[in-house]
Amino acid sequence: MRFMITLSLLLNMVVLAPVCAGLITDAGWARASYGAATAARGILLSVYLAIGLVSALFLVFREPKLIAALLLVQVAYKLTTPLTVGTLHNPVVVSNLGIASFHAVTLLLIWRAGQEMHPWLIPRP
Repeated sequence: MRFMITLSLLLNMVVLAPVCAGLITDAGWARASYGAATAARGILLSVYLAIGLVSALFLVFREPKLIAALLLVQVAYKLTTPLTVGTLHNPVVVSNLGIASFHAVTLLLIWRAGQEMHPWLIPRP
């Protein structure tokens, strides 16, 4: 579980650092993938910066329940991007689905570890 938590947090940082840089500098690939610089894109940049900073913080201050909350929100929004964007042919949508899958595995491992420590919280079938 700890190894996958570390990988999920590092994945966030490794992916978001160049994405945020591209959005800040209005790189051509960022315009092609995210559209023109707008207030909405600025809000998305804020969300990405927050996820990256919180991921870095959680590498130092590890609390699986808080990390699970971060990853769960990411999985939820990443899984909805094909619906909100309306296509699977956008590189952001494709990468979101891959990252959501990775984080889902980490979430499953966090949940299983919690079950082993506190089996009375959620009854097993």
